[in-house]
Amino acid sequence: MSAAENSRLAKRMAGLSPTFTTAQARQSLLSPRDLAYLVTEGEIDELSRGVYRRADAPETAHVDLLAVCARAPRAVVCGESALALHELIDDIPTAVHIAVPRGTRRPTIPYPPTVVAQYASKTFALGVERFEAAPGETVPVYNAARSVVDAMRHRSRIGETLALSALGRYLRRDGRNGVSELQDIARQLGALSVIRPAVEAVLA
Repeated sequence: MSAAENSRLAKRMAGLSPTFTTAQARQSLLSPRDLAYLVTEGEIDELSRGVYRRADAPETAHVDLLAVCARAPRAVVCGESALALHELIDDIPTAVHIAVPRGTRRPTIPYPPTVVAQYASKTFALGVERFEAAPGETVPVYNAARSVVDAMRHRSRIGETLALSALGRYLRRDGRNGVSELQDIARQLGALSVIRPAVEAVLA
């Protein structure tokens, strides 16, 4: 490719965020052929089907989160992935766990490995915050209290030991100040009967 063509590609890439999709590249007038060339030249990396990251972007340990959330923009990081981000478990999840509103299409993402849950639409946005997965790039994730309540609600699926361990670490870290938020979220999710005795047992 000529120097003029390389200059054209560089200018068009300049307007893209570090992690971007094929659709966003198209808006910057980059064709599939351009993207294939940039991958070959090592200027960008393909993180997942239709998701790319600039080679000059800051390093991050969370490229899988960026890739999955780019492909599923309505999803929220949940479950074991959220617990790990909040440092409430030591386990490193083997897949990215995300939730979408019940009744909406479940995204199918073979790579990175992704586990998709469906949460009630009425409370889907409860406890959502932003996590900086890379400098200047954030993804939606359930906060620590919501993540713990969800773990206890779904302990038969993720394992009771893991759920109780996350609850214990949350309470040791946040103390009684964190109990009110935990109970408030549990109340809105209809899980007080699960959370209250577990909290009392840990704090006893």
